[in-house]
Amino acid sequence: MKIVLSQLNYTIGDLKGNVSQMVEHVHRAKQDGADLIVFCELSICGYIPKDMLNYESFITRCYEALDDLKSHANDIAIVVGMPTRSGLVKGKSLYNSAVVLADGEVLQEVHKTLLPTYDVFDEYRYFEPNTNFKLVEYKGVKIAITICEDLWNLNEPYLYATTPMDELIGLQPDIMINISGSPYSYNHVEERKNRMVANAKQYNLPLVYVNQIGAHTDILFDGGSMFINQTGEIAEELHYFQEDYRCVEWSKDEIYPDNSHDYKDEDIELIHDALVMGIRDYFGKMGFKKALLGSSGGIDSAVIHALAAEALGPENVLAVLLPSKYSSTGSVVDAEALAQNLNSPYKVISIEEMVNVVENTLSPHFEGYDVDVTEENIQARSRGLLLMALSNKYGSMVLNTSNKSETAVGYATLYGDMCGGLSAIGDLYKMQVYEMARYINRDKEIIPNEIINKAPSAELRHDQKDSDSLPPYPVLDKILMLYIEKQKGWTEIVDLGYDEELVRKVIKLVDRNEYKRFQAAPILRISNLAFGIGRQMPLVGKFYN
Repeated sequence: MKIVLSQLNYTIGDLKGNVSQMVEHVHRAKQDGADLIVFCELSICGYIPKDMLNYESFITRCYEALDDLKSHANDIAIVVGMPTRSGLVKGKSLYNSAVVLADGEVLQEVHKTLLPTYDVFDEYRYFEPNTNFKLVEYKGVKIAITICEDLWNLNEPYLYATTPMDELIGLQPDIMINISGSPYSYNHVEERKNRMVANAKQYNLPLVYVNQIGAHTDILFDGGSMFINQTGEIAEELHYFQEDYRCVEWSKDEIYPDNSHDYKDEDIELIHDALVMGIRDYFGKMGFKKALLGSSGGIDSAVIHALAAEALGPENVLAVLLPSKYSSTGSVVDAEALAQNLNSPYKVISIEEMVNVVENTLSPHFEGYDVDVTEENIQARSRGLLLMALSNKYGSMVLNTSNKSETAVGYATLYGDMCGGLSAIGDLYKMQVYEMARYINRDKEIIPNEIINKAPSAELRHDQKDSDSLPPYPVLDKILMLYIEKQKGWTEIVDLGYDEELVRKVIKLVDRNEYKRFQAAPILRISNLAFGIGRQMPLVGKFYN
């Protein structure tokens, strides 16, 4: 049997556009003499449309789109993902389904059994779980079709009471197909690959695994679709962060050589590709063509500028330099050099006069109060005001330049440097930002080395350094990683050798700044605990950890 793995970039709700892409691959598969083509989970509507699923009109449109695709299912079978009506009197009205089309008709529907409700997932909010296990038979081949999470309940600790393939294996399938909507995170690529290989070995069956690529707001999909032998060799592995197409000529008795890519967790190349794709898709799917950012001459804005230039084209990214009386000449020169290296346009707008006006206006009301962070925030908010004004006038989207370390501890100003429509590096710790800068410079100096080598500073007062307010970033990042990603309490972190006073101070900063993060721009998710949808904490409450 010839099977095509189709790895596409879908847009949530763009039913006609999604089906149009699939039809192109269907026609290509027919030309290749394929018997079967496989698309990913919820490919008709895009994964996941959230509360769009509550609108009956939306579900009706999904069925109309399926009818369009159905008309192309002649001389080939199609496996496609979509929400289907359950018809249940008791239970939810929808299934998350794989629909098999053949001979211009629906041959069979297979529903998802395991509905994740952790991390970025909330599928049980919308879907009824499957309880009826059956194979799909096509051209004499018995196929066990599962959907994403259905293949993840393989090892202890078991998250679910049922393992779908344990039910299906007794029906003696010849091959497994898994249609997936598996998001990217830098600590997930190896785990996912290992989990799929383990399924092939466990059930002694070849596995066709099809994922999607593309960004749906903050959730990034990396692809990495695979065809795996029954002995666990990855015979075909599709590209990461690129649309791809692969035709596999499968035979029951053949073992194919291993042909997998050697990507490791925290691979900076994959993180880079994820962020570039995330920026490009967010702008493209929102209908924006141009971006602007506040360029300070610091490492964060430099990395954002370089990533955005690659994603959108350097001519579409405007760098706005907003020096104050505290800005060093070197910072302005470095930001200009970066823009010139990237061939991006830039403007220099001093905020000194604007800040003086605000301070003079407020001085009668501040009488008797010492100068403190308030005056620093006036500078940050003046910059935010100017950036948003330029955004409105030019029809450009502002890119936020905050990193995860600063966002975690509240070292960012609401309505100031936190402004923007997208936070592209909000899930990168500070030391990862430096690593990204070095990767961007892997072939030539794009980000001036002066930016990479200088001590980080917000430059909101004379001779200010980030280390005046925060622990050194290598230490801070490790504590934050243990608290946020590893979910360890302060006593556990102290037991690992960190100073107790410092640990408790950092954790207190993280907890009390949740309200700021709640108001932040969407953050491109590259870890499994990004702020926002990946890590959800109460804004009001006391957490004694």
